[in-house]
Amino acid sequence: MNSTNAGAAVEIVRSCVVDAPRPDVWARVVTPAGVADEFGPLLTMRFPAALEGASIAEVPLGRPLGRAWILLLGVLPVEFDDLVIVEVAESQFFRERSSLGSCRVWEHHRQLEDAGPGATRVTDTLRAQPRGLLPAPVVRSVVGALFSHRHRRLRRAFGAGRAPR
Repeated sequence: MNSTNAGAAVEIVRSCVVDAPRPDVWARVVTPAGVADEFGPLLTMRFPAALEGASIAEVPLGRPLGRAWILLLGVLPVEFDDLVIVEVAESQFFRERSSLGSCRVWEHHRQLEDAGPGATRVTDTLRAQPRGLLPAPVVRSVVGALFSHRHRRLRRAFGAGRAPR
């Protein structure tokens, strides 16, 4: 992958260990409230109506669920996600393949693995194909920072394990 060209594909991986069993972590990370907490406090994600009262683990796979908005301070739209969940394995992983305002292709794979007694490793692998003239290094920096932040929030919510990579 050439990460210096505009529109070039990028891949980012973030991982951390939290002090909670995998089913407890799963129950949080697949809900709109759990995702919103990971984005906080400056950003939040407003999910489409198809997810109201449900979790990512309960939606129809491979079908567009609607547009999720990423909001600054809960009101100013800064990005959107035309959300499609393509694969789920209960308490193990989910895979999203969507498009964003900034990216033609957005793939988010979140995997949970046992990391010792009462601990879980959470790994996010993100692949993005930026739109138009958006430089890949900008996408890499913004997405990398956002997911580092999300992992700090997870460690805060469940108790710190090992630092993200």
